[in-house]
Amino acid sequence: MAFPVSGAPSLSGTFIPQIWASKLLTKFYLNTVYNEICNTDYEGVIKGHGDEVKIRTRPDIVVSDYVKGAGLNYQNPTSPNVQLLIDQGHYFAFNLFDVDKHQSDINLMDEWGNDGAEQMKIKIDGNVLASIYSQASADNAGATAGKISGDIDLGTSTTPLALTKSNIVDAIVDFGTILDEQNRPEADRYIVLPAKACARIKTSELKDASLSGDGTSTLRNGKIGRIDRFNIYSSNNMNVTTGKYDVVFGHKSATTFAGQITDMESLKNPTDFGDLARSLFVYGFEVIDPDSLGHSVITVA
Repeated sequence: MAFPVSGAPSLSGTFIPQIWASKLLTKFYLNTVYNEICNTDYEGVIKGHGDEVKIRTRPDIVVSDYVKGAGLNYQNPTSPNVQLLIDQGHYFAFNLFDVDKHQSDINLMDEWGNDGAEQMKIKIDGNVLASIYSQASADNAGATAGKISGDIDLGTSTTPLALTKSNIVDAIVDFGTILDEQNRPEADRYIVLPAKACARIKTSELKDASLSGDGTSTLRNGKIGRIDRFNIYSSNNMNVTTGKYDVVFGHKSATTFAGQITDMESLKNPTDFGDLARSLFVYGFEVIDPDSLGHSVITVA
């Protein structure tokens, strides 16, 4: 006879299911990119929610023209701190009843815990992508972008940049020009694009011949290859409003991320037979170099 379940209609028949498959149904998750586009240089030691990491910056030293006998002007450099606050946290918690464990030859605690960890990464990724684009330098966004040129159209919320297979590679080259005019390094550059825009790359004049990368990276982090010194990532976690995507691009030095699992524990259920599992992840992120971050508002046709 089956066990009754609280809040469910009475059951009859044999002991819950008689036959359990030895393999779980495959589950697919959204790609996450925050580990690829953020640095963790200042992660340091994080003890819990609310901790703070202080990042020291370099001052801008002024170089002056020398005139013999005119004396020297001494600068008083200041080096302000950038504060990375560990002010965000997410958790998951679930019951694992003994009657479920006894009917399964699968380690349900591990399987469900792994699912929780994947869901946690997706939530963090969406949070990062929905936040950092607004902190890009004014020279790296809008219809008149470019620190030197000032005439590169990256799109705005009212007049987004319309990307097609004919112009998407040109747009990526423009993104590179934005970073070049900010004197940013060529290594560790990235662009995060929606899947629809990545499809336009694949049907553009460059097609797959323009892309290079390892065969497993797409499964791991959404990387589809490289174009004009950029690592190109596909993501469904980015901010989108009525078909307008907030695309972020830049150098990995722009945004720093720090986080850790502060709790992962299993304890006996005090009111039933079984275990309780719970995990807490605390983290924070900050755009510490806006000049290394770009923002483009796009639509994809």
